[in-house]
Amino acid sequence: MFSTVLSGALIGVSAYLVSAEVDIAQGLPCFSMVGSLGGEVKESRERVSVALKNAGFELPPKRITVNLSPADKRKDGTAFDLAIAIGILEALGYFEADASKDILFLGELGLDGEVKKVRGVLPIVREAAKRGIRQCIVPAVNAGEGAVIPGIRVRGAAHISEVFAFLREREESMRELILPAQGVGRGEESSEEREKQLDFADVYGQEGAKRAAEIAAAGFHNLLMVGPPGAGKSMIAKRIPGIMPPLTLEESLEVTTVASVAGILEEGSGLVTKRPFCSPHHTISQPALVGGSINPRPGVISLAHRGVLFLDELPEFQRASLDAMRQPLEERKVYVSRMGASVVFPSEFMLVCAMNPCPCGYYPDRNRCKCTESQIKRYMGKVSGPILDRIDLCVELQPVAISGLHMGSGEESSEAIRKRVLRARERQAERFQGSHCRFNADIDVTNIGEFCALGAEEKAFAEKLYDSLQLSARAYHRIIKVARTIADLEGAERIGTEHLMEASFYRPSLEYWI
Repeated sequence: MFSTVLSGALIGVSAYLVSAEVDIAQGLPCFSMVGSLGGEVKESRERVSVALKNAGFELPPKRITVNLSPADKRKDGTAFDLAIAIGILEALGYFEADASKDILFLGELGLDGEVKKVRGVLPIVREAAKRGIRQCIVPAVNAGEGAVIPGIRVRGAAHISEVFAFLREREESMRELILPAQGVGRGEESSEEREKQLDFADVYGQEGAKRAAEIAAAGFHNLLMVGPPGAGKSMIAKRIPGIMPPLTLEESLEVTTVASVAGILEEGSGLVTKRPFCSPHHTISQPALVGGSINPRPGVISLAHRGVLFLDELPEFQRASLDAMRQPLEERKVYVSRMGASVVFPSEFMLVCAMNPCPCGYYPDRNRCKCTESQIKRYMGKVSGPILDRIDLCVELQPVAISGLHMGSGEESSEAIRKRVLRARERQAERFQGSHCRFNADIDVTNIGEFCALGAEEKAFAEKLYDSLQLSARAYHRIIKVARTIADLEGAERIGTEHLMEASFYRPSLEYWI
């Protein structure tokens, strides 16, 4: 008695199909599994055996062999339980041999037969749809994320008995779930969501920092805020997602895929429609930040894909962890290599950082700052030059005067700022049509002349900036791209001298980094 049932596995944020081949033959009673299996997969023997017994199915005293093919790829996780169980039931003749044909099964089994949540449903269902699979049966709590993929029927099961009833009698015990991608790419939000959003109207003063945040959001530029404690750095950072353009459908699928692989999607949720905002503590380890572990999983910088990664108290992070972000900041991808596995995770995020100018936080106010010059240099030196060179905008914040804290001072709302950002984004979308770029920050050296053309006067001014500020080639190009974003916010077709001048003001001050 032999059967083959389809399932799926993950490689990074990609997926591939797995065949659970089951053979039941005469011989000494045993349950063996092969196919380059991880620890969780090997434990499927006990979970599947007990789950089938408690669901009312008796396994005969025969030799049961399960092979997860392809056998040369390592398999981890618990998502194969349901496919293995269905393969055993099919081999035992509980339903017709072709009942499971063109159906992919995913799910962990509890000892009582419950079909439990697994990670990575979205990319596996997407791969199944590409391969022409007609249906997927997944845990009921994962049905929402699987149903966003068009062209394939997704059914949610809460118990293995539901799956058995469907395969044997084609009972509609598992409802087909179809979720239209509503609101994605259109900025549609419920009134409840709007009420939960933090508003720039609550930030008094700090006009320069708010201007820098607007430019960063419009062009997806990296931002660093330097200032004393209580100046409003964290308040501004937390409000940046509220002024960014809405996710497109493609971006939403990317963000949801990363969240699905990481296993952090809420139960019953479908597409992620809000840009991520990740704010890890400065004690985070390097693998947790950039991704890794024995079985590579996305790190925080991948969870912030298409959103904001906020690093508060930047110098307090381990320097090795910060330097590990150099390549992801440039290439927008994370390459994680382990023995027997090499995966790629996306990491196209906006880096927003906040830091104090010295250990006590009050430099250069010598009435309050008691730090020595060596302490200040050591503190600021924790942020390496290569990381600093990848920062597009650096702005200094000063304490807000008491007059700026009076309520009703007419601060601009996030909605007003967001309208300008959206108009700038529309100009970029029109400019980049047919190219790989989405925001001005995506422009690379090969096409900066095409998208950021300078006139003779602007070229001469840019050359002066290059010499006077002692810029690297990377910093020079970043000034050009920031100037392009400033021009987009003003509705200008070409970059002007005034745009270059404002962009140059956002380079890190030599007062701190000397």
